[in-house]
Amino acid sequence: MIMQMKRNINLFIVAGLLSVFILEINAQDRVVTTGVPFLLITPDARAAGMGDIGVATSSDAFSQQWNPAKYSFVKTSGGFGISYTPYLSKLVNDIFLGNVTYYRKLNERSSWATSFKYFSLGDVQFNQVIAGSIVDQGVERPNELTLDLSYSLKLSEFFSMAVAVRYIRSDLKLSSDSDNNSANSLGVDIAGFYQSKSFEINGMNSIIRSGFNISNIGPRLKYDVGGKQNFIPTNLKFGTGFEVYLEDDNALSFNFELNKLLVPTPIATYDESNNFLGYKQPDIGFLKGMMQSFNDAPDGFKEELKEVTWALGFEYVFKEIFSLRTGYFNESKTKGARRYLTFGTGFLINQMNFNVSYLFSTSNVRSPLENTLRFSLAFNILESI
Repeated sequence: MIMQMKRNINLFIVAGLLSVFILEINAQDRVVTTGVPFLLITPDARAAGMGDIGVATSSDAFSQQWNPAKYSFVKTSGGFGISYTPYLSKLVNDIFLGNVTYYRKLNERSSWATSFKYFSLGDVQFNQVIAGSIVDQGVERPNELTLDLSYSLKLSEFFSMAVAVRYIRSDLKLSSDSDNNSANSLGVDIAGFYQSKSFEINGMNSIIRSGFNISNIGPRLKYDVGGKQNFIPTNLKFGTGFEVYLEDDNALSFNFELNKLLVPTPIATYDESNNFLGYKQPDIGFLKGMMQSFNDAPDGFKEELKEVTWALGFEYVFKEIFSLRTGYFNESKTKGARRYLTFGTGFLINQMNFNVSYLFSTSNVRSPLENTLRFSLAFNILESI
């Protein structure tokens, strides 16, 4: 029993989920961390195949996860998507991210959408030594989840905005007493999306898209255990894309995206003897933390730039029934060192989109999603509105 408990808790540490709860970093680099980091995992295989890009790509069923303002430009009257992402699949088979999304157009200008996201951290066996004997405290399954709702509206023929509200619950079950392990918060997204009218370049029709999303604006998570308060992953996304139609039914898109966590940079801490203890995030409110995140890096603007990740993504679509994708994601070596190539493909069969993606790490830091296939399904509703 003890060995089983140790095995599962070690997997927690590998996943980085207990480390974000403690919010103390042993490395010399000031890596920005948050609570509920599963919100930063790409849930759908289409975006995952393009280097985890989605804020300014063409709209689809999973736009809720990237930029809900895209729903105002969706071609169908509604639809829903489901996805499954194994996590640490080379070590265990019970850690995963599941997602369900539904959207509906109200009219030609507005849409609404909702989604549910569930992250299971696998089974953890709890034991306690009482009077020299090991007492089985049972098995718990830590989990985290979100439920959100969005509304998007076209403000002009080419530009739309959206707002989303998200309920966040984190139940890490750090002890066998389930009443002392959960935390709750609310997050708000503010998003915008621009899509140009079609124009010609060398005789080929083309479209330019741009988008932004400030996601998960909200209070910190407060756990009863230890009284720790964790910033939720408030994040700024900005991207742009260019799509060219090689023929009437063949399209090639190029996409670029920037991301920055709007949470404070960890600060150095010292004991009474001025001995360095490590880094932790300052104890400030989330709004002050957002504002401070743009200029609080100790090494100045140079370090602030290192906290920005970038990604490139490409997608080729043939007759709207078959697609090929690839992408590259880059993060500074001193801010997490996530660097990887992605590949993906997709098929449209009877209004059902099936997508699959694969990740190949190019960094010395192994990705929990390396050598893992991710799947997603989307179903389109073609009713008149």
